[in-house]
Amino acid sequence: MILVKNFMTFNFESTKKDILGKKDKSNVGGIDPPILELCDLINSNEDYFTTSSCSGRVTLVEDLDKKAPGVFLFRSHERVEFEELKKGLMDAAEKVSEGLVFFKQEPCLVVVSCRDSDCQWRLFSEARNNGWKKSGILSVDKKMLVELMSSENISFPVIKDGEILVSDEMLKIVLEKANGNLAKGWGKIEGLKDKINK
Repeated sequence: MILVKNFMTFNFESTKKDILGKKDKSNVGGIDPPILELCDLINSNEDYFTTSSCSGRVTLVEDLDKKAPGVFLFRSHERVEFEELKKGLMDAAEKVSEGLVFFKQEPCLVVVSCRDSDCQWRLFSEARNNGWKKSGILSVDKKMLVELMSSENISFPVIKDGEILVSDEMLKIVLEKANGNLAKGWGKIEGLKDKINK
């Protein structure tokens, strides 16, 4: 374990500079506003840097074995209005004539590279103790990655072979829950910011 720590100490600074200096290659082209300050706070700490993040999102996604261009038929990282989702659902039904389309509300997450195992465990424990219940250690060598993830999520099929499976009433109920989950996630982002600041 001592050798791992020394290896990471030797490589950590240059790796952090390289990763944070690269252009954002995500589909959205930047960090979601609700989680931006948390990422900046983590990246300003000498022991950590972020490799990916999401503030939580609502999507309509085609059920494919592998991610492919166009797999997201609707995506929002903000509160979604019913009319907005209904239009996205109708557009998706026209586009996907075979197979399933899922409605998904996914939680906030941040993947962080840590200087050593002590820093990794400290951040993991802080997140787990403050509502990020699905957090986990991704690797204990190389980048010493920890994934901080909240627990609020919804996932179920809404379209099959071009046919919408849910009524407007059902969609409204699910959307209310999904928007509430997003708000809970944003609250946990703020809570973790406060803990890291102390």
